[in-house]
Amino acid sequence: MNNVPKLIVFSAPSGAGKTTLVRHLLKQEELNLAFSISAASREAREGEIDGVHYYFLGIKEFKQRIRDEKFLEFEEVYKDQFYGTLKTEVERLWAQGKNVIFDIDVVGGLRLKKKFPDRTIAIFVKPPSINELQIRLKKRKTESQEKIAMRVAKASTEMATAPQFDVIIENDDLDQAKNKAYRVVQDYINAPVASHEEE
Repeated sequence: MNNVPKLIVFSAPSGAGKTTLVRHLLKQEELNLAFSISAASREAREGEIDGVHYYFLGIKEFKQRIRDEKFLEFEEVYKDQFYGTLKTEVERLWAQGKNVIFDIDVVGGLRLKKKFPDRTIAIFVKPPSINELQIRLKKRKTESQEKIAMRVAKASTEMATAPQFDVIIENDDLDQAKNKAYRVVQDYINAPVASHEEE
């Protein structure tokens, strides 16, 4: 068993199913995973708890922490909607000896991979098609038609980044996707860390 804590990044267009896969993996105790809670500039939605779902900072505080270089990565996902990974969050989980799993957007995922190339696996979850993605987002009934249209438009750009990831999991059949995600993560956690820091 390898004792160097690692980063497991899951990224995908909204509605592709990455959150479902991440939740599944977190239940597998032998993987020793802990979830990295992202920071958000927006207000909490109904039922969301600060420090559980996100760290809700507000736009002013978020921008201050950007200036103070408190983030490993951050992204303005939509106009004035920032999300990011706080350095303190990853340090906290690594101090517990945990492998850290992320459910973040594609830009943030690739930035983490670049920052920690030797201890990060970046996994892209791909929906069967943009059309299927649209159907899934509508079924959620959590967002307006306008918001869904924004997410679908963004999805085409996000899909184009898939080849930059280490692994692509197509979420056509959920059980198969769960099995593949488990195998990929288990193999990565058990593999020795290869150092390329001199490059």
